Amino acid sequence: MQSISLTITDRDRQIAGLTTLAISLHLLEATFPSLLPGVKPGIANIVVLFVLYRYGFATAASVSLLRVLAGSLLFGQLLTPTFFLSMTGALTSLVALWLASRLPASYFSAVSLSILAAMAHITGQLLMVRLWLIPVPQTFLLLPPLLMASIVFGLANGLIVAYLLNGRDARG
Repeated sequence: MQSISLTITDRDRQIAGLTTLAISLHLLEATFPSLLPGVKPGIANIVVLFVLYRYGFATAASVSLLRVLAGSLLFGQLLTPTFFLSMTGALTSLVALWLASRLPASYFSAVSLSILAAMAHITGQLLMVRLWLIPVPQTFLLLPPLLMASIVFGLANGLIVAYLLNGRDARG
């Protein structure tokens, strides 16, 4: 029988720690009361955006998807509507970030990427609600207040990421 040897690097440890932080923030945020259904500040996305800048898109996508999966498992919500809404938000946010990453880096800052991701997240979730849970056109009447909330929280989270990046706003 052949043994498999894995080499764990400092980078691997850093990414594992950041993933753990994102999951922890996701769990913490679930305890926050919500003024509007589905509206949360998205503090775990601070970590995802930070990872995007430090380690690239693929690693940020892994952190984001692991956060949703682990959070759903820990709350016993795997394969429930809550899980699918969270996963839809994460995926639409990641698509927006991926598309933005195809443009010159000078087009976006941490703040604008955070707002873009937050708006994509809530739009994806609302679309899922409309298509699956509440299939009535009036569902989209929630879009303006939800987008306003995503702009506010995206701005706050983006400012935190910009601070964490020490004012540097370069991808990589």
